[in-house]
Amino acid sequence: MKVAEVIVDVPTLQTNTPYSYLLPADLCDHAAPGMRVVVPFGKGDRLVEGFIIKVEVTSTAQPALKMVSGYLDEEPVLTPELLKLANWMAKTTFSFQISCLLTMLPNVMKAKYQTIATANQVLTDEKLRSKLPLQVPVELTKVDFSPAERRKIQKLRQQGALTIKYHVHNQARAKLITVLENQITDFTTVASQLRANATEQQKLLAYLKQHQQTRFVQQNLVQTAGLSRSAVQSFVKRGWLKKMMVEQRRAPELQQYVRDAAKKLTSDQQRAVTAIQAAITAEVSRPFLLEGVTGSGKTEVYLQTIQRALELGKQALMLVPEIALTPQMVRRVKQRFGTQVAIIHSGLANGEKYDEWRRIRNGAAQVVVGARSAVFAPLQRLGIIILDEEHDASYKQEDNPRYQTRSVAFWRARYHHCPVVLGSATPSLESRARAEKGRYQLLRLPTRINQQKLPQTQVVDMTKQAAAPTELFSEPLLTAIKEKLASHEQIVLLLNRRGFSSFMLCRDCGYVLQCPNCDISLTMHLDTKTMKCHYCGYETQIPKTCPNCHSHQIRYFGTGTEKAVQQLATLVPQARIARMDVDTTKKKGSLAEILRKFGQQQTDILLGTQMIAKGLDFPNVTLVGVLNADTGLELPDFRASERTFELLTQVAGRAGRAEKPGQVIIQTYNPDHYAIRYAQQHDYESFFRHEMRLRHLSGYPPYYFTVKLTVNAPQAREAAQLAFQLQEELQAQLAKTTILLGPTPRPIARINKRYYYQLIIKYKQDPKLHASLEHIQQHAQQISRTGVQIAIDPDPISFM
Repeated sequence: MKVAEVIVDVPTLQTNTPYSYLLPADLCDHAAPGMRVVVPFGKGDRLVEGFIIKVEVTSTAQPALKMVSGYLDEEPVLTPELLKLANWMAKTTFSFQISCLLTMLPNVMKAKYQTIATANQVLTDEKLRSKLPLQVPVELTKVDFSPAERRKIQKLRQQGALTIKYHVHNQARAKLITVLENQITDFTTVASQLRANATEQQKLLAYLKQHQQTRFVQQNLVQTAGLSRSAVQSFVKRGWLKKMMVEQRRAPELQQYVRDAAKKLTSDQQRAVTAIQAAITAEVSRPFLLEGVTGSGKTEVYLQTIQRALELGKQALMLVPEIALTPQMVRRVKQRFGTQVAIIHSGLANGEKYDEWRRIRNGAAQVVVGARSAVFAPLQRLGIIILDEEHDASYKQEDNPRYQTRSVAFWRARYHHCPVVLGSATPSLESRARAEKGRYQLLRLPTRINQQKLPQTQVVDMTKQAAAPTELFSEPLLTAIKEKLASHEQIVLLLNRRGFSSFMLCRDCGYVLQCPNCDISLTMHLDTKTMKCHYCGYETQIPKTCPNCHSHQIRYFGTGTEKAVQQLATLVPQARIARMDVDTTKKKGSLAEILRKFGQQQTDILLGTQMIAKGLDFPNVTLVGVLNADTGLELPDFRASERTFELLTQVAGRAGRAEKPGQVIIQTYNPDHYAIRYAQQHDYESFFRHEMRLRHLSGYPPYYFTVKLTVNAPQAREAAQLAFQLQEELQAQLAKTTILLGPTPRPIARINKRYYYQLIIKYKQDPKLHASLEHIQQHAQQISRTGVQIAIDPDPISFM
């Protein structure tokens, strides 16, 4: 007799501990840790998905245990390593273990649930009778029942008037296509057996004879070749064609790349490669910080260290912060390693992601390139982990489980005894501080590989640009744009705000059109003729009169990428302009198409939000313009200056990456701000020292660790009361050296009809903190049914 310890798909604290289930005889031989199973759970024995954590053999009869109903996979989907990682993540991120397990798998591998109710007798309740007619199976999740009706349904079930059945469906499917295998050896004999008027069959026979191949895809025969489906079926019945189902891989990218060889390294690159390769060979879990200016050849260092891992029979994991970086990085990696590369990021269709995941799981892929979720790729012989642009905020997961990708990478590196390489031109202050203390080995690439100087940067004080052509384009920037267009060179323009206008204002009564769900003004989007909320997704038509006083004196203020493109098209009508932001890259393949056209110089100007600042490498780009450097500078967040410096430095690095010198123009209303001054000088070292002094004085990371507690509720009073209650409890429990800030309303206090309060914990060492947070987690579980929610975010990336 075997017993399986199962983590069930019921996110509560109680289910963080596995439940014991008996394994039926026909499943005993298949069951293994990491497999997904279907188990009954709760009083009604509803069926839920679960993960086997452990299998034990027992000789003792255990009649009280429920039986596993079935399994969803033929083999484990999670490795022993990932099971241990999920347990660690649940503890360190204050999350449910099931949430961590499901996070590690493609979305399509999350089970789909159905609850089917059948009335065994005519129900007396008229409303319920109309929704649950006699002997008609009804899926309960697709019917709108009131809470009172749902309680009645449970009573009717107990009385036997209703039968309720639960179903768990595995959504993960391989894509199968119909293939026809040619069985004909003598075409003359087959031709003699066809009737003279069987023109479609004769046409099919001629096609098979002309195309000397063994297998044909049925859909191609019928649609592309224009052959009759009935003729194909006739050939199958007579044994001339053999029909079979074959899996077709859903490849995220079909393009074939010309393989390239390793490039000659500079002396700085060689020192970095030598150090990292030594750690790979010695199987040492050592963190490296590769600090290299933009264009210094960090990618070549990555590729040559990956090559060493492959030579030793190991695998490589390379992470990039966003999808925007993936197309160019994938091209570089595939040019070097070909079909050994797999891609994982949120831009893939569910089927593509599932097929890539399976390639990794079965060992067909040796190199994985992807965004944040790829850190869970089921590689079993990791030799190196790389985080490119390690400073980027998108490496932090904002929803449960709130993990930091860098921390997960370090955990996996310790498990596999392999190095982690953190690469950036502007390392996060935390990483650079750890390098200063010797916890990371610092490797520097101080110059560009082509010996080209970093681009000259001009700061334009917009307070002195009274005669600017428009509110967005100063005279110096517009002149430079025209010069580059005349020289057939390309331009990148950054405006970190999408939409057309930031808000609508009535000039008669002062009314600002706000989102009804959030404390934020609606943004005008001219292309869709709507006012949108960028927080909850609310949309409404652009008003023609003021909703408050019905005046026609309404104006639109602020500017976004959409308005910038419109103004630019008026100022330089000869320019071919592409816009790259969330709105223009929603459609699958649209981002890659924008970059392809720009790379082939079919576009002159690429104007977009911060996604254009990251990793793009186009040799003909000689001018970068920042339309407003202040958009993130005055945010109420301690990282505002660091993010501004990073963004300006990164986007400036897009200019002059080849033989032609680069030029950068930064427009700002704060020309004397230290983040802008140091970005102008490409001086990371001075910025680091300056910002570290401020962090030390104010007591923020990296001098302190932080935890953010957020309380949200439908009513502001409920959220505030609970937040102050938590503050009192923590104040009584935590060390005197631990600092509590707040509680205060969040900068945007209402989002999607819920009010938010937050409390910040700053600490260096506090032995009671973890237990206190676990107690709050238990409290959060208890009160969640009342509609009040508590979120615990360790090491938050933002206080916004």
